[in-house]
Amino acid sequence: MRHSTRRGLATGAIALAAVLALTACTGGDSTSEGGGDGEAGGELTPVKLQLQWLPQAQFAGYFAAIDQGFFEEEGLDVEIIPSGGDIVPQDALANGDVDYAIAWVPKVLGSIEAGANLTDIAQIFQRSGTLQVSWADSGIESVADFEGKKIGSWGFGNEWEIFAAMAAEGLDATTVQIITQDFNMNAFLQGDIDAAQAMTYNEYAQLLETVDPDTGELYVADDFNVISYEDTEGAMLQDAIWADTERLESDAEYAETTVKFLKAVIKGWAFSRDNPEEAAEITLANGSGWGPSHELWMMNEINQLIWPADAGIGIIDEAAWQQTVEGALAAVNETGAHLITEEPPATAYSNEYIQQALDELESEGIDLTGAEYAPIEVELMEGGN
Repeated sequence: MRHSTRRGLATGAIALAAVLALTACTGGDSTSEGGGDGEAGGELTPVKLQLQWLPQAQFAGYFAAIDQGFFEEEGLDVEIIPSGGDIVPQDALANGDVDYAIAWVPKVLGSIEAGANLTDIAQIFQRSGTLQVSWADSGIESVADFEGKKIGSWGFGNEWEIFAAMAAEGLDATTVQIITQDFNMNAFLQGDIDAAQAMTYNEYAQLLETVDPDTGELYVADDFNVISYEDTEGAMLQDAIWADTERLESDAEYAETTVKFLKAVIKGWAFSRDNPEEAAEITLANGSGWGPSHELWMMNEINQLIWPADAGIGIIDEAAWQQTVEGALAAVNETGAHLITEEPPATAYSNEYIQQALDELESEGIDLTGAEYAPIEVELMEGGN
C-alpha cells in the first residue's frame, strides 16, 4: 500500500423498498465468485456496497452506475445496502458482511484505532458539507461565538468537526452546551437550540423549504447565519469508499475487482454531474423519501462537494487527509473523550486503486476532473415537493 501526495427521516419500509427496487441486486458475500466481462456475456461478480444512510442523492453516483449499466460493463453485479442508522458501514465492512462501504473519514479513523483494518480507496467528497446554522440576529457568526450557546449536533460520529473547529479556536468544549438534535431542523425552529448542525445538501434545504409563520413565505438565506466547517480548521473529509485492507493485500481478485468497481463509480458520478436532473430522478426511483425539488437541490449540492476534483475524482489529497487526522487528534468532546489518540497506520488510505481506475478511464473521453463544472439553479418548493 502506498500514499500519493496528489491531491424528515425516511422509514425502514422505504429502505427495504429501495433494496427490493434495485435492478442489480444479488446475494453472495464475496467477490471471489464468478468473474468475467459483462460486455462479453460472462458471469458477473457479486459485490455488496454498504451505504451510510438511506437512498438519496448523496449516493447518486452508485445508483446511476447500476441504472446506466456501468457496473455490469465492468463485470460486476452490485447490491446497494441502505442504512437508516441501524447499520454502521465500517462495522459491516470490518465484519465481512459487505465488500465496500461509504463512510466519513473521522468516523472510520475512530474504528481503525479500535482495531478495524480498513483502507480509504477513494475520497469521493473533496470538501466538507457540514454547516452550523443560526438566526441572522443571533450574534453567532463564527465558531468562536459558540461559547455559552446551545449548539445542536446529531452525534453518532457526526459531531467531531464541531469539536475540531472549537479546538482550533482554543474553545473548551465544556463552555458550550451540546444539544442532541434529530436529523431535521425542528429543534432549531422551535428555539430549543441556538445553532443547528446541517448539511448543505439536506437540513439547510429543509429550512429554505419551510414557511416563515411571520411572513407566510418560505424562509430565505438572509434569515440565517451560516458557518461552513469547510472554511474552518476543523474541516474533515467526509464520504469515502472503504475497502478491507487485508483482502486488498492478500486477495488479487479482490484488488482487481476494486479497480473495476471504482471505474464504474467514477462513471456514475460523472453521469450525475452532467445529468443532475436525471440522477435525482434515479435516486427517487430507488427509494428516496424526499420530494423532487429537495432531491434536485441535494444532487446539485453533492456535485459541488465532488467537483472540481483537480487531481481526478476520488484521489485522496495528502494535505486534506492530514488536516482531518490533526482535527481528529485535537477534538475533545464535552465529556472529555477523544476521537483518536494516535496517528492512523499508513494503510488507512491508498491512492493506488483509484489512480489505476483513473488511468484506465483516461482514454474513454470521460471528464475525470470536472474542471469546467458549474452548479445549476434549483428552486426549492414548500416541503421540498
